[in-house]
Amino acid sequence: MEKYWVIMVDVIHMFFTCYTMMLFIRILGSWFPKFRNHKIMHFIHHYTEPYLGIFRKIIPPIGGVLDLSPLIGFFVLRILEKIVINFVR
Repeated sequence: MEKYWVIMVDVIHMFFTCYTMMLFIRILGSWFPKFRNHKIMHFIHHYTEPYLGIFRKIIPPIGGVLDLSPLIGFFVLRILEKIVINFVR
């Protein structure tokens, strides 16, 4: 029985790691205008925008340029991962 929750924790960790990587790629992609129109960026934008939009409602971009939502998103994602993993254990 112990083996199953270990596997479940690994799957949860992998999911959160993949989503964190998607957020990181989105940040990097925003620095390169030509990369913004790539299919991968459209995919990443589609799955990360609803999450980041939550934080943009709380703290809008500063000066219309500096968007802090990814930083808050990384922080909250890490906390959520710990909560979910502790719940599964």
